[in-house]
Amino acid sequence: MDDKSYHANASSSSSGVQKARQPKQLLQFDKSYRPAFYGIWPKKRESGKDKKPYMPPRELHAQKTHSMPPQKMEIFKSLEPWAEQNLLLLLKPVEKSWQPQDFLPDPASEGFHEQVEELRERTKEIPDDYFVVLVGDMITEEALPTYQTMINTLDGVRDETGASPAPWAVWTRAWTAEENRHGDLLNKYLYLSGRVDMKNIEKTIQYLIGSGMDPGTENNPYLGYIYTSFQERATFISHGNTARLAKEHGDIKLAQICGTIAADEKRHETAYTKIVEKLFEIDPDGTIVCLADMMRRKVAMPAHLMYDGQDDNLFEHYSAVAQRIGVYTARDYADIVEFLVQRWNVTKLTGLSGEGHRAQDFVCGLAPRIRKLEERAQARAKKSSLLPFSWIFGRELKV
Repeated sequence: MDDKSYHANASSSSSGVQKARQPKQLLQFDKSYRPAFYGIWPKKRESGKDKKPYMPPRELHAQKTHSMPPQKMEIFKSLEPWAEQNLLLLLKPVEKSWQPQDFLPDPASEGFHEQVEELRERTKEIPDDYFVVLVGDMITEEALPTYQTMINTLDGVRDETGASPAPWAVWTRAWTAEENRHGDLLNKYLYLSGRVDMKNIEKTIQYLIGSGMDPGTENNPYLGYIYTSFQERATFISHGNTARLAKEHGDIKLAQICGTIAADEKRHETAYTKIVEKLFEIDPDGTIVCLADMMRRKVAMPAHLMYDGQDDNLFEHYSAVAQRIGVYTARDYADIVEFLVQRWNVTKLTGLSGEGHRAQDFVCGLAPRIRKLEERAQARAKKSSLLPFSWIFGRELKV
């Protein structure tokens, strides 16, 4: 595949890495709307008796685990009072929270069918490319069980019992409960619109949750909270842009829905960036090294293992449409890096080790480099082609 440049990762012999048939690689792409893939590029899917029916369609190998030194576990234990005072206050009480039904036709009302017809009338002129991106965003939200699972792999902050009263665990469960409304609301709205193939969408969700994700966080809460800081910012931008486009297409209710979800993501971004800010205060050297580590491998999107049973490159194609219509772009990626560098005052860090200084220099110069690479990639970009999307009944879109 000529759009890949392979960077071998030689760390597969370390004790924290499982044995694999292939060495771990960071796979980066010339088309910068496609995020780097950290792990093993999935082999061609096996068919017939060679493929075990219970295995996910994409398998990752050689995943590094438990990279945080054990002595740093105490940092997160000591931060529990801080988490209670600074994180849990950012949660909204359930009784004061919006619910999906606040935005949807009321099935108990006599005017339910008329309300559904009004919804369908509003959405009938919205273009297919918008719906593909909205579906991709919804599927990403619906894979929430994977994200809670990922956070509960992090050493020192995981929910040890499933109902732990520890502040880190309370935050993770309540964050999950708030996020759960996002996919629920978008799913129902899309279902009522009649514009999309719900069965193929539902298959994609099941495939994605079954495949999981490996963002390269290595059970390390430093990496984990850097990752979630980035992702909450990315989803805030993405939902904000779908809100803007929905308004342009004349669906004010859908714009309100996407804007409300974006506001949640912004509040969650505030929480996760506060955590990393605190880590910079306590352990600036360790935190900047982890930030550089995450940025070097490039942040993998949560739904990078997306598959609908038909398109082996579904995430790439969905991302291409999102880039084309301006929902989430390579420029947004660079802007997020720049935002986080400023948010955490990375340029002003002092007293760093040699490794810390090198990490600081790398991170502070990254956003301009990404923008330059994006300009070159755009100049080299191949002509677009038409590809079918199962989510819109096989209709073709430009990617």
